[in-house]
Amino acid sequence: MTYLPSHFAETDVATLHALVRSHPLATWVVQHEGELLVNHIPMLLDVERGEHGTLVGHVARANPVWQALAAGAPSVAVFTGAQAYVSPNWYPSKQANGMAVPTWNYATVHAHGVPQVFDDEARVLDIVTRLTQTHESGQAHPWQVSDAPADYISKMLRAIVGIEIPVQRWVGKWKVSQNRPAADQRGVAAGLGGQAGDAAAHMAALVQQRIKG
Repeated sequence: MTYLPSHFAETDVATLHALVRSHPLATWVVQHEGELLVNHIPMLLDVERGEHGTLVGHVARANPVWQALAAGAPSVAVFTGAQAYVSPNWYPSKQANGMAVPTWNYATVHAHGVPQVFDDEARVLDIVTRLTQTHESGQAHPWQVSDAPADYISKMLRAIVGIEIPVQRWVGKWKVSQNRPAADQRGVAAGLGGQAGDAAAHMAALVQQRIKG
């Protein structure tokens, strides 16, 4: 269960899907025989399949996680978006009464579902092809699966298995200073805006979007 105060809850489906697409590397946690199996794999979201969409990806055949899925193990895939440290010095209220402490802002999406595994070569090839097309799309000369010899690709496909997770429920948490007064929110946005790097800039934009009033 996720600790989720109501003011940090994000329920807009389009917003959740957008984060998954922009930050596709999932921290995937599977419960199995009293243990938590943790893997990090890129996933694609197919919104056309299932009531809440279906996540698809693949793991190495040598990875024991796929064998644990036969028992219908529950799992959660965690997608983490913008995140940044927040200094109390950015709060105007701190100057007035000193009552402020540091915190960390972040946006994250949890996708809960029971994973399914398959190793049909045609289906696995489809996933590999779709992943490739998605993540090569920004390249000047996108690599294609067909660029490699067919026998080599066939060998590589036998070394992996496909994973699908029909999503049963989404949980979104946008901790972006909504619990602070508007003046403090503006201070955080300005403070983050003055930091170097894309991460701070992305979080500054999220804070700015949620300023009260």
